Amino acid sequence: MEKSVYKVTGIQDNFDPDLRKIIKTKKQTALIPVGSIEQHGPHLPVSTDSDIVTEVAKRVAKKCNLLLLPTITYGVSFEHAPFFNLSVTSATLQNQLVDICNSLGENKIRKVIILNGHHGNQKALSGIAGKISKMSRGQNKVFVISYWHHMEREFDHAGFAETALMLAVSNKAQMSRAKRGLITDKMSPKQKSRVSKLASTHFIKATKTGVWGDPTKATKKDGRRILSEIVQNIAKKVSKLPY
Repeated sequence: MEKSVYKVTGIQDNFDPDLRKIIKTKKQTALIPVGSIEQHGPHLPVSTDSDIVTEVAKRVAKKCNLLLLPTITYGVSFEHAPFFNLSVTSATLQNQLVDICNSLGENKIRKVIILNGHHGNQKALSGIAGKISKMSRGQNKVFVISYWHHMEREFDHAGFAETALMLAVSNKAQMSRAKRGLITDKMSPKQKSRVSKLASTHFIKATKTGVWGDPTKATKKDGRRILSEIVQNIAKKVSKLPY
């Protein structure tokens, strides 16, 4: 008889008998990456958030033996208008994830990790764990992790860190078009807080280029190092999550 093997490339690439067998064999944890479709300056594609979180999720899923679900590529990015963005409301994103988590519970997958790849999604994701717990009477557990919280370098938007990560996970970056954006290194904490608040509602008022940071010196080597750091730190966190 052929051995049943789960493919960590994604749950969608697997077969019903195999999935039912591994779910029956032991408790499983699902991983749902969530990204966005939005502007990332002149040198990175609008798929950047989704591309990065997808690769981080693949590596974490493989390292921690998780069931990897397809990436939700639409996020809450209205703050980037009039730059290009394809957005859903916070309620829409939250409702979709609640439905998916409940469906996973119906399939006896009762622990879910939502891996967030876009800052604007945080409001939508903040209440999901409590809602799922209440709806399932405590049977289903949801944990939300934003990947950039697990890197030492301060994150940006299409700046050094995000550009380096894109160089590490894809060949889509066009570095000849990269330009410095908003630089906050010399700002006071109060100034940084003020500009961050502004960017969260009207990104163009904070930086007319759509870039936060300096992408011009980013390299694939930098990206690989940052990516490895993120995956290692998230894997440690995942190992400590209760079932």
